[in-house]
Amino acid sequence: MDPKAILGCAGSRSEWIRSTLRDLVLQESPSEDRLAVNAAVALVEGHAQSLGASVRRHGQNQFGDILELRFDPAHSMHKPILLLGHLDTVWPMGTLATMPWRETDGRYWGPGVFDMKAGVVMALAAVSILQELGLDRPVRLLLNSDEEIGSPASWQITEELALASSAVFVLEPAQGLAYKTARKGVGQYTVRVTGVAAHSGVDFEHGHSAVVELAKLVQTISGFTDLSVQRTVNCGVIAGGTRSNVVAQHASAEVDVRIARASDATRVEKLFRRLKVSDPHCRLEIVGGINRPPMERKTGTIALFKRAKALAAELGFELDEASTGGGSDGNFTAALGIPTLDGMGAVGEGAHAAHEHVVVEHLVPRTALLAAMMASAD
Repeated sequence: MDPKAILGCAGSRSEWIRSTLRDLVLQESPSEDRLAVNAAVALVEGHAQSLGASVRRHGQNQFGDILELRFDPAHSMHKPILLLGHLDTVWPMGTLATMPWRETDGRYWGPGVFDMKAGVVMALAAVSILQELGLDRPVRLLLNSDEEIGSPASWQITEELALASSAVFVLEPAQGLAYKTARKGVGQYTVRVTGVAAHSGVDFEHGHSAVVELAKLVQTISGFTDLSVQRTVNCGVIAGGTRSNVVAQHASAEVDVRIARASDATRVEKLFRRLKVSDPHCRLEIVGGINRPPMERKTGTIALFKRAKALAAELGFELDEASTGGGSDGNFTAALGIPTLDGMGAVGEGAHAAHEHVVVEHLVPRTALLAAMMASAD
């Protein structure tokens, strides 16, 4: 494998990367819109078939289809590499009206361009580079349709393919200029209190306020945060009551939890299950839990990063590593013990924000690094 040859092949694909990324961004694909996501699936499927992919679409009723692409050279003795990404975005249909595709200031702009349609296009380009150079490496590319809403339909497929792979490369955006070697686990809890409604002026003493009880619980829940173990617990959404002159019968809170160690999941669960209301006339219900285990910085991931750093140097740039509080589908694969390296997609800024963009100058070298990592995998 010659990294400079790979870099040259990547450079010759710069216009293809631009035009394909533009087409994919112009096909809006919010998680909740099954037909829109499937249109993006079909677009990628067409490009993959031109590269000789074996295609399997895992049909979904509620979400868009999950796209599994297999690139299998003849007579390869290697275990496959799993490239992992998603085609859904956080942006509702019609966002292009206010966030159009633009090419200015050395950047490509538009909804989903950074998170993570650029990573998808980079993966296809990297596969084509391996094919051009005759590098013998079986590759699986799995593109999920529900990552932005917690991967409820796709996580089992992700785990199944990961267990059959030697390593997982996650096409999520880079952290600044760095690859990601650790991510926090993510949990979602909903806390509901049911009280007794009453007229606040005429019959106050017969009421039992769900809002008052929830306020006490929010204070307790917020105290679950422990920065010494990198655990954060955030009551992000609170609702309750109907009118100011009614003692509230219902109140609820949506709580986000982030943990750095898998062992902390049991502790968090115990903390939530021990919650109680102080008013015996009120009833408490708690649903949810940790839905993404943490991606911990372990031996397999460290080895992958060291190889990536060395290859980046051969390609002419420096590569750092980083950790992040956000989750990805790589959390699932890392928790299985499969060496997983994340943040191997585009460099840019503004994920989930109106200034979302990718920096053009990094697309070619980062695509070359992705291809080099695929070619050099054990």
